[in-house]
Amino acid sequence: AEKAYALALKNNKARKFIQTVSYAPYFLSNVILVCVMNLLFGANGVVNAVIMNITGGDPVQFTSAAEYFRTMYIGSTVWQSMGFNAIVYIAALAGISPDFYEAAVVDGATKFQRIIYIDIPLIMPTVILMLILAIGQIMGLGYEKAYLMQTGTNTTVSEIITTYTYKVGLQGAQYSFATAVGLFNSVVNFIILVLANLV
Repeated sequence: AEKAYALALKNNKARKFIQTVSYAPYFLSNVILVCVMNLLFGANGVVNAVIMNITGGDPVQFTSAAEYFRTMYIGSTVWQSMGFNAIVYIAALAGISPDFYEAAVVDGATKFQRIIYIDIPLIMPTVILMLILAIGQIMGLGYEKAYLMQTGTNTTVSEIITTYTYKVGLQGAQYSFATAVGLFNSVVNFIILVLANLV
């Protein structure tokens, strides 16, 4: 009994740790998230310390090299949104009636078959809604994180429409041109969103 309790306690601690790691980034500002990324992946960061101790080579410039920017940006965005999306999908799964599962078990359905024929079809409206919301943000990427992650060496891949509009409009004082770029961005985003909703 003591061993079972210790195992349950250990699993509970692991569950809480995983929940914290996946949910916390959604509530953190982009400034803090980029600071965490620099602490982990910077030239003197934790990941490079491990790499240098294992291989004995030079540190990898994860945060400043152009070839790593997309991976870092997309990975951090997935990490940021993972917890919120998990809550939405768990709520959708919790709304499925247990009667479906009981009938499937009586009919001899395996766990995989229950996922394919019950879970996925019944959460499909939620999946479609989340997809439409995600498509609506394709052209509206916030400039904050991309701008914070920009360095002189990765600007060739880190320059997006919103950072370009910011630099041209506020730093370059070309307000009319920046307004035109922003309007074009909004029109394209609106067209993509309407087409996605129709599909």
